[in-house]
Amino acid sequence: MSDAVHRPLGERVRYRLADSLMWLHRTRGSVASVGGRRGYTYLLGPEANRFVFANSDKFRWGRALDFLRPVDGETSMLLSDGADHRRRRRLVEPGLHHRRIADHVPTMAANADRVIDQWRPGEEHDAFAQFRSAIRRTTLDTLFGPTLASDAETLGGDLQVMIDLCDAMPQAVAAKRRLRTPQWRRAMAARDRVDARVHAEIDRVRSLHPGSEMSIMDTLVHGRDGTGDGLADHEIRDQAVTLIVAGYETTSALLGWALHAMLADPQVWQTAAEEVRAVASDRVPTAQEIRSMPYLNGVVSESLRLWAPVVVLARWLAEPISFAGKDIRPGSSVVISPYVTHRLPELWPAPLEFRPERWIAGDPSHHKPKPYEYLPFGGGAHRCVGAAMAVTEVAVMLSRILTRAELTLVPQRIRPRSMVTMKPRDGLRVRVRSKH
Repeated sequence: MSDAVHRPLGERVRYRLADSLMWLHRTRGSVASVGGRRGYTYLLGPEANRFVFANSDKFRWGRALDFLRPVDGETSMLLSDGADHRRRRRLVEPGLHHRRIADHVPTMAANADRVIDQWRPGEEHDAFAQFRSAIRRTTLDTLFGPTLASDAETLGGDLQVMIDLCDAMPQAVAAKRRLRTPQWRRAMAARDRVDARVHAEIDRVRSLHPGSEMSIMDTLVHGRDGTGDGLADHEIRDQAVTLIVAGYETTSALLGWALHAMLADPQVWQTAAEEVRAVASDRVPTAQEIRSMPYLNGVVSESLRLWAPVVVLARWLAEPISFAGKDIRPGSSVVISPYVTHRLPELWPAPLEFRPERWIAGDPSHHKPKPYEYLPFGGGAHRCVGAAMAVTEVAVMLSRILTRAELTLVPQRIRPRSMVTMKPRDGLRVRVRSKH
């Protein structure tokens, strides 16, 4: 057996680009400037995270994430700051309340079962690709209803063209835009098709009585803030596309890493499977039952620790700041990193080992991290609005896999990729041993 198999899982599956940030932290400490005046200032480690979250008013998101505008749009909540961000976020949040999420568990399970139903013992499948499609359909169905979900594959193809455009260094995206490259033109044509479909759905929902459909689209179209104002159509489009893309990009990445981690260690798979079967036997668990499975949730949390979908969080500095004795000028691009924070041995003993039990209260290794020590979904005012939805969906889909199938990993090299969402570069090949 290869010695690589005995190395900690976090060492076997590492992202070289992100590991360069670990090197920066080791050699330069918590503040490192790279690339001169047009480069980046990295503030690394938990205290840097806490400082940035506490001084959010000094930063701007829109300027830092400008390269995402071709997908998310000018008014996206993700790219908004200040009052605009708060207003748009308040109108989105009701559709992602825990009670709404609990109602969506059967849909999450059904879309997982659609994938598993197609498997036969002895077959090989790219589980990442298949569950990515399942999660995209779930995102569309649970957040926007069955009408839009019926176009999941077509929308997914067009959205992927748009995502591929932005999945590069910001400077490269800006160059493609300036030069109107073939890739840029294909992405803009795909955007036109997506926009036409989303605006048609906006018109359809507006023709209905408010509340007649329990969906975020209904909330976006009919919702009003404290002053009685709602969102304009272009704002609704931007929030909808942002939620769709973020909903399946990050969630599918998380599921891919969690499934790989369980398959890489048979003991993890067995422990999680026994817990699921003890709670729900062979039926679909409820949201409350999912929350009652500490080991399965530990698998999800530990996967988020080692492979947080977003490696870095960037902000544009609007006012001068000082951190760790160093002055940083306005106009700088400031970056913090969940990846670095989550792999620091002073916070996480044996940080490269995959240990779901470190998330279970009462276990000797348990440590409840502070918000600035564990930030897979960001933090502060811009923390991901769909975080609870994502972890619930992954836990539900993993529970269905554990209940219904026995899988093994096909020999392969698992390599992370992406500037936007860290995911398995070449998918995740599995072999179906049996089905229950």
